[in-house]
Amino acid sequence: MARKVIVHVGAPKTGTSFVQDLLFHAREPLAAIGVRYPADRFDSHFLAALDLMQLSWGGLEREAVGAWDRLAAEVRAWPGTAIVSHEILATASRAQVARALASLSTGSGADATEIHVVLSARDLVRQIPAEWQENVKHRRTTSYADFLAHLQDPSRQQGVASWFWGVQEVPDILDRWGSTLPKERVHLVTVPPSGAPRDLLWQRFSQVLGLDPAQFTLDDVRTNASLGVAEVAVVRRLNEEVAELLPNHHYRAIVREALVHQNLSRDRRSARLSVPRDVWEWAAQLSRQWVAELALRGYDVVGDLDDLLPAEPLPWVDPDHPEIHELAEATMRALTATTVEAARLRDREVELQHDIEELIDKLDRAHATPIYKAKERLVAKAGTSRAVAKGLAVYRRLRGRNSRST
Repeated sequence: MARKVIVHVGAPKTGTSFVQDLLFHAREPLAAIGVRYPADRFDSHFLAALDLMQLSWGGLEREAVGAWDRLAAEVRAWPGTAIVSHEILATASRAQVARALASLSTGSGADATEIHVVLSARDLVRQIPAEWQENVKHRRTTSYADFLAHLQDPSRQQGVASWFWGVQEVPDILDRWGSTLPKERVHLVTVPPSGAPRDLLWQRFSQVLGLDPAQFTLDDVRTNASLGVAEVAVVRRLNEEVAELLPNHHYRAIVREALVHQNLSRDRRSARLSVPRDVWEWAAQLSRQWVAELALRGYDVVGDLDDLLPAEPLPWVDPDHPEIHELAEATMRALTATTVEAARLRDREVELQHDIEELIDKLDRAHATPIYKAKERLVAKAGTSRAVAKGLAVYRRLRGRNSRST
């Protein structure tokens, strides 16, 4: 039975993709040292989280049915340390948290599973534009101005405000996930400020996961790179144009993966997304309140609470009204990327068609042999002759028995 379970519940845009990619590709060496990251595909924990919270997600929820119970069963069966990680877990309700923690636990008293909860967090001034960008990458069309207004609305019910605060309000998330656990088992990993050493965040994660950071290479680990002002403006306008034309599975493959992840985010040429001064002041005040509250709670902080206080704002460039020349340049790069992807898919279609034609030709040649034609006549005769039918049945049984023995 699992002796220790670490549940990393987010938040989004805090290095979660990086950590999950590293853990997924290191499953075998991790298992060799007694650590289990239970996943037979990269999105296993995402599907499990969808199932736990019964969330709709562009049709993917149909693949998720039963995924949480399967994941929990793997965790319970592991005799060492097991790690569960996905950022949408941050928004789980108290009832869903209770179910999750109960399903991951075994034993009682001194033999009970030791549950730890980990939340990674980054300052709000970096999180706000990152979350809007992530919404755009998931085909939303809300303008940045509307997004900022929704977040500042006290009702928190407009647009995606409810979701944003569900996964970003650090004190509330830690209270929902950690209220039943000893404070020393509730861990807050702070994301270092911009300009910090590249491996510092992984060192902090390693500390709370009980791993030696030196045993893992970070060179090929997947990261969720950011778009610039002009690039994200192009994707948002594209979302408006394809809203009724492109099914979700095509959008995920062509726009989010091929265009955004493989091209535009790898070659950002325009200014970084930021927030206007008034939003910076509002976010900074809220951040100071959070830091003061967290300092009193006694959680295990890995990093520094002051990392959650925003640095001075970047120069403000409005992504709703980018410079025309930058927008045109980003549009041309997007058109080039999608044209190249269309050509790649066309080549793949031709290859598959050629493979299919070859298979059909082989089948035609096989069907033209005297032995095959004799078998066809025998099968046809079995439809009218009981004796032939019996003989054919005996032949098939013997053939099946011989196949199994070999």
